[in-house]
Amino acid sequence: MRIAPLADVKARLSAYIEDSRTKGPLIITKNGRPVGVLIAPEDEGDLERLVLARSPRFQALLARSRRSLAQGKGLSEQEFWSEVAKTKRRRRTPRPK
Repeated sequence: MRIAPLADVKARLSAYIEDSRTKGPLIITKNGRPVGVLIAPEDEGDLERLVLARSPRFQALLARSRRSLAQGKGLSEQEFWSEVAKTKRRRRTPRPK
């Protein structure tokens, strides 16, 4: 794992971005303490996963969902796909004006 001080990263940001594509993540430090990580996403899905992993709102949604499943309130796979199909049909149906 590579580590670099913030001042150096600021001065050479373009080079560090290019390096992160081939050499992996870079830990950024300030006064010797980690303050950030520079990661080059491989694709949009990778970027989305990184953002969601740090989203308090998304993490709260996952926690509520896990509690609900633990209490037996989840849908079976068949029920889930049935609901998805209903939603798709509703979206395709034109609304009256």
